[in-house]
Amino acid sequence: MFRKTTLLAGLVLLASCTTVPITGRRQLSLVSGSEMNSLATTQYRTFITENKLSTDAANAAMVKRVGQRIQHAVERYVAQNNMQGQLDGYQWEFNLVENKEVNAWCMPGGKVVVYTGILPLTRDENGLAVVLGHEISHAVARHGAERMSDQLVAQGLSTALSTALSQNPTATKNLFMQAVGVGSQVGMLKFSRTQESEADHLGLIFMAMAGYDPRGALPFWQRMAAQSQNNTPEFFSDHPADATRIADIERLLPEAQKYYKPR
Repeated sequence: MFRKTTLLAGLVLLASCTTVPITGRRQLSLVSGSEMNSLATTQYRTFITENKLSTDAANAAMVKRVGQRIQHAVERYVAQNNMQGQLDGYQWEFNLVENKEVNAWCMPGGKVVVYTGILPLTRDENGLAVVLGHEISHAVARHGAERMSDQLVAQGLSTALSTALSQNPTATKNLFMQAVGVGSQVGMLKFSRTQESEADHLGLIFMAMAGYDPRGALPFWQRMAAQSQNNTPEFFSDHPADATRIADIERLLPEAQKYYKPR
């Protein structure tokens, strides 16, 4: 009986796998896009209400401009590759928030926030495109849903997200915020090294398709490495070591350059 139950659970998990665009990696996805998008819309509205939008008109306009160019590149890519379902329910938004943190994120459904604290490191539109290409790629690759699925399984809840929400709504919503990389509280779930590297890969291609030079990713991540206070060895870290990330980007640049057409 135990073997049959285990086999059935394994088949359910296998049937719940999806494929990441570009890389083709198979991932666990017990949470639907509509569920993630609905949670994202609610939590995004709360975040925007509780945080101050930047009054710097020029930088706010730059965030929207770069974001929309990458949005259109993503939409073009999925259309060309018959993957339109990857963006079902997306309602894109791009906002610049007053915050000294060096941070930016994209929730499922295309809800994007850039913190003013990262702009000194991005320096220009091309640097910002590196960041937005990376963060938007986390959403397009459904890394948040994958993280939620992993955690639901770890908690013995290989059921619908709606079940977890009904049983413990506060904990589940907190798990969502952690899974999509929003916030900085101690203990926050991080994207795995695989997901971070995957977002780098997709991000380079999407920024190139948007008309931004992917070679700008190297100096940006070098600046990030220079200001980083985290000296945790890669083996103990969820994120790639700076040297590994930069080397991987150098390796991926020839592929990304094929998509690059300056505007």
